Order: sequence, then C-alpha cells, then structure tokens
Amino acid sequence: MNLLEDSILLVDKPSGWTSFDVVAKIRGKRKAALKEAGITPTKRQLKVGHAGTLDPFATGLLIILLGEATKRSDEFLKKDKVYEATIQLGKISSTGDPEGEITAVDSTQPTGDEILAVLQTFIGEVTQTPPVYSAIKINGQRAYKLARKGQEVDIPTRQVTIHSLELLEYSYPQVKIRTHVSSGTYIRSLAVDIGAALGTGAYCTELRRISIGDMTIESASAIL
Repeated sequence: MNLLEDSILLVDKPSGWTSFDVVAKIRGKRKAALKEAGITPTKRQLKVGHAGTLDPFATGLLIILLGEATKRSDEFLKKDKVYEATIQLGKISSTGDPEGEITAVDSTQPTGDEILAVLQTFIGEVTQTPPVYSAIKINGQRAYKLARKGQEVDIPTRQVTIHSLELLEYSYPQVKIRTHVSSGTYIRSLAVDIGAALGTGAYCTELRRISIGDMTIESASAIL
C-alpha cells in the first residue's frame, strides 16, 4: 500500500466501519508515512476520499483516492458493481439491514424454484426506491440524518439495471445471491423488493462488494 504518492488504493472494508472511518484511517496513515519520509504534508497531500459508499455492516471493495486522485471520484462512481448478499426471509428491517428494527412478517417457506422465478423478474431495468436510511441528499441534507431526527423522508424512485442475479445458496430463511448491477443500485432495496415479491418480507443481513468496473476484491488490501 503506497501512501506516499497521489494514487488509487483498493481496500477491503471490514464490517462495522463506515466508509468515512476508512478514509480517516488512511489519512492518518498517509500523514505518518509522509512525515517518516521527511516530508511535511500539505493540505493537498492530506486530501483523501472514496468512490462509492459501503454501509457500515457491509464489507468488500472500497476505492480510496489520495491527493490529486480525488478528482477522479465521479469516474468510479458511474461504474457497474458486483455484490454478494445474504437475504433473510420472513422478517423486515426498518433500515433494510441488521441495524434496524426487525419485525416478523410471514413464516411461509418458499421453494427453491419459487426463489429462482422471483429473482428472474428483477433482471433488467427496474424501478427502485432507495432506503430512507441512505446517504442520498434530500434538499441538501443526507436522508439518514433526517430519518434519525424522526422527520418524514420522501425518497424519489430511480431506474437501475440488474444485469445478472444469481442464486448461490438457499437454506431457509437465508438466500445468498450474487448480482451485477448498474451504478446507483441499492442491494438493501433489492432484498426488500425480493421479500415483497415472495410475500414473506426480507432484509439484507450480509453484503460484500466484489468488484467496481474492472477492479476486484482480489486486488484489495486490508485496512489494518
């Protein structure tokens, strides 16, 4: 992990860390590395950003940009992504993930064929409503901040593309999928929509980002 140059770093984000936690950690490491090399860090050199937020419970590929490379953020945000996710059937979450308030919905156990049939209906261009607890800006404020204040948040729908949606494992109540999606797709929302289509309710319990464009998790380094 070269922290002395203005560059792009691929990091495997651990669960429990926010994307901004990773940015702060890398900034501290870069500052220390520059000082150790006898370089007094400039404000520009200490600019660190990321290209695509991962939820705190999620793991996987996070692109970290150092110095002048932060100007390339939009380039990576627009790329397709691949995720692996575990979906819990029979319950819903107020946040679409394990951090929300969990409510039981329906204990009906779909068959494997029913799961496959429903997954097929999501392949292609679909209309999706991003989670209320997300980093989307509503009138200049992050949606999750408004939601935490108890304010009603109206999230506009968006068109996204699900290029592929593969069933990896199914052992009720857990469904593991791999999906290749367009930029702007929320896997938490996809999990909720799959649960609604099955009539059981669902939320995302595990989420791992495998790739962003042609950059893959195999090339990423641990943060610690």
